[in-house]
Amino acid sequence: MSELRNTKQRQLVLDAVRALNGHPSAAEIYQYVRELDDRISRGTVYRNLSILVLQGEIRKVTLKDFDRFEGKLEKHYHFLCKECGEVNDVPMLYQDALDKEAAKETGYKVETHRTVFEGLCPNCQLKQI
Repeated sequence: MSELRNTKQRQLVLDAVRALNGHPSAAEIYQYVRELDDRISRGTVYRNLSILVLQGEIRKVTLKDFDRFEGKLEKHYHFLCKECGEVNDVPMLYQDALDKEAAKETGYKVETHRTVFEGLCPNCQLKQI
């Protein structure tokens, strides 16, 4: 039960996810936290990321080859640049109707869906010109 109490290290990790904005990797979060507390271990940061996800304080964005983390808890979509790996939120409404349609078609109880659009971000598009 002690792993569920709020600790200084967990608060540092949560603050880092929020301060870094966007979708930082666990390694980026570790580096940020390490600048604030040079005694914190990589394992402590990674363990606290997992706990914060389980507690619903942050979300883990699972992509093909890596995971990212974010403080935005509302359902939304993401865009992944296939060239530079940048991850951004897509500013469009979450389509609840897709959950209902999938449930109707499959008989499953659908709670949510994840969509990641893939392509080239504006910066990578410019590099191709």
